[in-house]
Amino acid sequence: MKPQLWIGIECTLNRVGNRYFNQLDSSGHLLREGDLDLFAQLGAERIRYPCLWEQVASREGVYNWQGMDQRLEALRQRGLIPIAGLLHHGSGPLFTHLLDPDFPEKFARYARDFANRYPWIYDYTPINEILTTARFSCLYGHWFPHRHDDRSFIQAVYGQCKATSLAMQEIRKINPQARLIQTEDVGRVESTKLLEYQRDFENHRRWLSFDLLSGRVTKDHPLYAYLKNGLTESELHWLQDNPCVPDLLGLNHYQLSNRFLDERIALYPSFLHGGNHLHAYADVGAIDSGQATSASPYSLFKEVWDRYQIPLAVTEVHTRGYREDQMLWLAEIWNAAKTLSCEGADVRAVTAWSLLGTFNWNSLCTREENFYEPGVFDLRTPEGKPRATVLTDMVKSLATTGVFAHPLLNEETRWRIPERALYAPAALFSTLRPPGKSRKSILITGGRGTLGRAFARLCGMRNIPFYLLDRAGLDITDRQKVREVLQDLQPWAVINAAGYVKVDRAEFEALKCFKENVEGPRILAEECAQEKIRFLTFSSDLVFDGHQESRYLESNTVAPLNVYGRSKAQAEEKVLTADENALVVRTSSFFGPWDESNFITRCLKTVNRNLKFYAADDTKVSPTYVPDLVHACLDLLVDHEKGLIHLTNDADVSWGDFAAMAVCRLPDKKTDHIVRKTHQEMGATARRPAHSSLSSERYRILPNLDDALDRYFQQLEVAIF
Repeated sequence: MKPQLWIGIECTLNRVGNRYFNQLDSSGHLLREGDLDLFAQLGAERIRYPCLWEQVASREGVYNWQGMDQRLEALRQRGLIPIAGLLHHGSGPLFTHLLDPDFPEKFARYARDFANRYPWIYDYTPINEILTTARFSCLYGHWFPHRHDDRSFIQAVYGQCKATSLAMQEIRKINPQARLIQTEDVGRVESTKLLEYQRDFENHRRWLSFDLLSGRVTKDHPLYAYLKNGLTESELHWLQDNPCVPDLLGLNHYQLSNRFLDERIALYPSFLHGGNHLHAYADVGAIDSGQATSASPYSLFKEVWDRYQIPLAVTEVHTRGYREDQMLWLAEIWNAAKTLSCEGADVRAVTAWSLLGTFNWNSLCTREENFYEPGVFDLRTPEGKPRATVLTDMVKSLATTGVFAHPLLNEETRWRIPERALYAPAALFSTLRPPGKSRKSILITGGRGTLGRAFARLCGMRNIPFYLLDRAGLDITDRQKVREVLQDLQPWAVINAAGYVKVDRAEFEALKCFKENVEGPRILAEECAQEKIRFLTFSSDLVFDGHQESRYLESNTVAPLNVYGRSKAQAEEKVLTADENALVVRTSSFFGPWDESNFITRCLKTVNRNLKFYAADDTKVSPTYVPDLVHACLDLLVDHEKGLIHLTNDADVSWGDFAAMAVCRLPDKKTDHIVRKTHQEMGATARRPAHSSLSSERYRILPNLDDALDRYFQQLEVAIF
């Protein structure tokens, strides 16, 4: 029997000091009635759903059930079976915490009251990831009560296990058939020779919550003596006498769940440094170390099955990364679960986690930084409305048929290639092998241009096979040549980065401009439509006349002022007419860290030589950081997005202001070297719109301009001095 596909919402509600960090507030889920319709359309049977203690309890025994009543009834009406989560990386409402001696009883009373109100719910995860919550709260000190000692850690693990046992006792008084689905992060630790003793200890400790709940921790348990550092004999006996064996073990596995311990701390950044009373060492993700082979999901899941022989479900599948990384990670976990199931293990489900993405896990939810990782849906839209991604299609397909196809699912996972190792002792380099006929590739035109080279560079970094062709390799205005190349290379997508870009010269070379900017993209669109190949091409903010005070949206009427703008406007119309699945990206004012000819790099070079730099101050634009643009376009292409979209970094600035923003980041802030003029004073031939800044009514994917400029200086590879 193949595993089912379940779904879930990232719902961490953790406490730092007296402040709560609430993923549900960040995602806006509680304010959108339409989310549950989107979830139901995925075709999954079960959903891990937050029914969190802190959401409803202001004082002990005093609840506001209104919102929870509405949401749980809406789930029932839509045929989605909830797996109720009562505490998710939390320490409870303000009247308790993990080290409160009465915490277990207080939590059990909430579980009783919840079950009384919703007796039709059968599946429960009372406390998510007991071990992880205890680590982050009482061993590493990230979350309340911010302890850093083994005694507090042991007491927090024990308290949560006892709370779970008591909670299930109360729930089963009301619903005897209720099931405990106990989740935990599952990984394996490797180490250098010196630290093998710590490795072995950690590999015992990872089972602690499952072992305690199952009544397995007796005097012959390898951690029995360790636990006595925080527990009395009677407390240890309580869990032996009151076992709460999970009906299902929920396995949460992330790319950084596997760890590597290394005493050579100089190889690693300080935030990875730690140690014990014997040795200082770095605790680093195994895939980042370059030192150890990261255990595969299959081997970890099999290890759990062999140890416990209890039915399994993978209860969280999510990764930070590019869209194909997320897709490949879900595929790897799904295939591991299927393989193990075929071998006889009882694997019930795989859960597509973080339906709405996650917030601020880069800081372990300790700071409000608006750091967002998309999930099955992407919330980076003007009103925060969930946008479907390729993962949406993947989840639907796995839920209904058990299979899913995409050209990039044939690729090697990026986290298993050598250059993924961030902290290897010696640099590891490998070159993306040229795509063969068995590997589906992307064809990139404009191989000598800034944009084409950037796509090739970042496709290589993302392990996406590609062909990069310049005009000699492919003249996009030659239909027969286009047809031959497409038939020979058989790409799954074409990115057109070729075209005529000289705005002023276009006034005197209109025929050449229209041939390259209109005829070429039209031919590519028609041939791609014929061969069912995804097609992406680019347009410009110069399709607008600048009379509008607000920033231009996709639905605003085009009215170009110059030849170049007219060529781009015509190209948009012809491409979208020829290929209804084409994606046309309007963008503006490129700058990037890898070429010397862009506006910002020229500006910085000039002022660093103590020369005047002239910048137009009579037009406002939305500059675009090329790496951001390329990554966003690749994600949208993987998502099979289509139509017209604006992609720029969020800004509305004149060229003079843009230059000043960059120069202000230099040590001596030579803004007096910037001379502001009009385009006409600078000798421009073509008319420019006074205001051509772009925004989007579809997606808000790119970061703001300040953020992009900061990364420009961090990633700069050309000399500016």
